[in-house]
Amino acid sequence: MSRKQLTAKQHAFLQYLIEHIKDQKVWPTYREIVDHFGYRSPNSVTQNLQALYKKGFLKRTQDGYELVDQRALRPEPRGISVRGIITAGKLQEAVDSDLGTITLETLFPNLDRIYAIRVSGQSMKGADINDGDYVLLIDDDIPNGGIGAVLYDGETSLKRVFHDHGGLRLEPANPEYAGIQIQPDVFEEVKILGRYVGHVNHTGIYRRPARALAAFNGA
Repeated sequence: MSRKQLTAKQHAFLQYLIEHIKDQKVWPTYREIVDHFGYRSPNSVTQNLQALYKKGFLKRTQDGYELVDQRALRPEPRGISVRGIITAGKLQEAVDSDLGTITLETLFPNLDRIYAIRVSGQSMKGADINDGDYVLLIDDDIPNGGIGAVLYDGETSLKRVFHDHGGLRLEPANPEYAGIQIQPDVFEEVKILGRYVGHVNHTGIYRRPARALAAFNGA
């Protein structure tokens, strides 16, 4: 919500509504608003409500008013506190400070486009994606050689996807499983469900397969 559209008093009024609904789970009464702001008359409440309605921050309902942007009522995302900076070079004095928090939004900037599916089977074991893990997918194309989820012949599959003039090849990361070759003339039967961006299991959150990262680093 942009404060530029509101006067200072209107912004304070709106913030009071948001915080009251967050804490009390109900809309404040006229008396509660009058007491909070010290208004001389309930007319001041009506005037502020009408102003917020006209500027698009409130909408009318059968019971009165309601916030237009319900996202303001969502609890703040929990995260891991960042308590300072540590040098990875020569020793220096430790600095303890509040640098905010690490949240899922920090790890995955496109969080609103990401969803999770649970893995069944061990065909991607070689990429450290195991049975029972939750793979994180984003609604996006899969680059050549990248990991992603596809729908083919009525079945879903998580594989490395390769594409060239010979067609589409779905490769597992486990030699005990066979790959799938799809000819170019049936490409339209293949639906991309999402590109792999990470996975989650009892040991933590991973942005890419651990073994693929080790190979990339020359380990």
